[in-house]
Amino acid sequence: MPIVRSKICGITRVEDALVAAEAGADAIGLVFYPKSPRAVSVQQALNIVAALPPFVTTVGLFVNASRSDISTTLDTVPLDMLQFHGDESPADCEGFCRPWYKALRVQTGEDVQRQAARYAGASAILLDTFVAGVPGGTGEIFDWSLIPADLPKPLILAGGLTCENVQQAVAEVRPFAVDVSGGVELSKGIKDAASVKEFVRLVRASM
Repeated sequence: MPIVRSKICGITRVEDALVAAEAGADAIGLVFYPKSPRAVSVQQALNIVAALPPFVTTVGLFVNASRSDISTTLDTVPLDMLQFHGDESPADCEGFCRPWYKALRVQTGEDVQRQAARYAGASAILLDTFVAGVPGGTGEIFDWSLIPADLPKPLILAGGLTCENVQQAVAEVRPFAVDVSGGVELSKGIKDAASVKEFVRLVRASM
């Protein structure tokens, strides 16, 4: 089975970022969405990125942010990749000189294949749980049988993943990567070191 990557999202503290890196996570996520309980300031993000060892991908998550806000963030924080988690059009995601991927929220009756095909410039497609009015971080899983077998881009699976269900998720969905936030937390934005380590271990063990 191909290697499945792991991303720990919603990092707000240097110590949590270092735990993720030491556990072997491939990426960490920094949320630049002010309404999120896991939001970070530019200065927080800069401190976190500066503390990381090499070869850990830093992902900036934006939700319907203006181009000027994104550019201002990128002028200060050396992010490796961008995650667009709102209602952004393909054009909204382009032009930042970074690889990027688009999050889609899955619900019954939604043509995921058609939606994903719109984002031809994306490096991947992240699938998350649909909850009305909430762009992400719901802590709820969705029906994985709704995922098309032939998505045009690598699949990042999110939505309610935990140490208890991630191996089942990997076995059933066979994603390129898994993305966890609330499933490894003590409280919103505060990671549990033991859970982070166990999550990454389980992803690796499932290969």
